[in-house]
Amino acid sequence: MAVAFIQEFPITDRSTSNYDAVNDRLTENQPAPEGLLIHFAGFDDEAGVFRIVNVWETQEQGQSYLDNHVMPAVHEVLGDPPAGTPPTRQGSYELHHVAGVKSSETRR
Repeated sequence: MAVAFIQEFPITDRSTSNYDAVNDRLTENQPAPEGLLIHFAGFDDEAGVFRIVNVWETQEQGQSYLDNHVMPAVHEVLGDPPAGTPPTRQGSYELHHVAGVKSSETRR
């Protein structure tokens, strides 16, 4: 079952420099990680947040990538503990339906 991982940060400015620096560390000369179906990020002005969403084939793949790749990159960029505003929402949930991806597991 596909799983969405979501983080939301309050919009305090329109800079994406922290996101871009972390994303660069994760993607530079790296293929897409196994199990990642889609990643997107952007400003939701109506909700007042910068939202990051990753959809994974499984909870385990998403949690492993978060623990072993994302958080170390966050600590490299923002320090330990990370400087800046923490997410106001962070979590994951199973998805009922995912369309438009090339995975036999999620296209039932």
